[in-house]
Parts: sequence; structure tokens; C-alpha cells
Amino acid sequence: MLSNAPIIAFAATAQPDRARAFYGGTLGLKLVEESEFALVFDANGTELRVQKVEAASPAPYTSLGWAVGSIRDTVRALAGKGVAFERYPFLQQDEQGIWHSPSGARVAWFRDPDGNLLSVVEHMAAGA
Repeated sequence: MLSNAPIIAFAATAQPDRARAFYGGTLGLKLVEESEFALVFDANGTELRVQKVEAASPAPYTSLGWAVGSIRDTVRALAGKGVAFERYPFLQQDEQGIWHSPSGARVAWFRDPDGNLLSVVEHMAAGA
């Protein structure tokens, strides 16, 4: 029933000015609408609605992620914009905070101003 319907991603913010600067400026997403209820960004054709809330309660797991062509370049660029990457004692991460998963994917995690956990991932090429 929903297989042909576009998906909409959601996040929450209690700090809309900081969220606008982070998602728009730091991550480079285009702000397409702002209302009293949400900031709406175009995330490469997917609508990302960052809902304005009284208090954000971030989930303890990744809530949004992006597949990137080069995780090293992406992490370097985001770090250059002040993004801090998460470190987990139970994962072996390299000097940039990148974890090499058993599948071959490379993943790094970071947080938005409200503490929502976000990630970037570079998937292993088929046949590699």
C-alpha cells in the first residue's frame, strides 16, 4: 500500500535556531519551509521535518543517517565545520571515529544540537 509513497523523515528540536543552522549550514540541507510547527529541509529529495517541541528527548539509537561516497572525506568536512564524532568503548573506531562493520560498511556517528544521534555510512561496493 505504501511501497510507492515517498517517505518523510522526522527529528525533533527544542532549539529551532540552532537546528536551522546545523541542518542548513553545517549539513548543507536546503530549508524549504519554516512554520511554528517545524523546519522542513530537502534531504536529497526526501523531506526532513524537524519538529519544534518544548523538550527534545533523543533516542539512544541512530535516528537519521546518510549514505555517502567517501566517509573519510565526509567526516573530514563535517569535523572542519565543528562536528564532533561519537566514540564508543565497545567498538574499534579509527582516528576519525569511523567503525568498520563486519559487513565492510564504514560508519561514523555524531549528534545534532538537541542530541539526536545521526550517522554517515559508506557501504562496501558489490563484489569488493
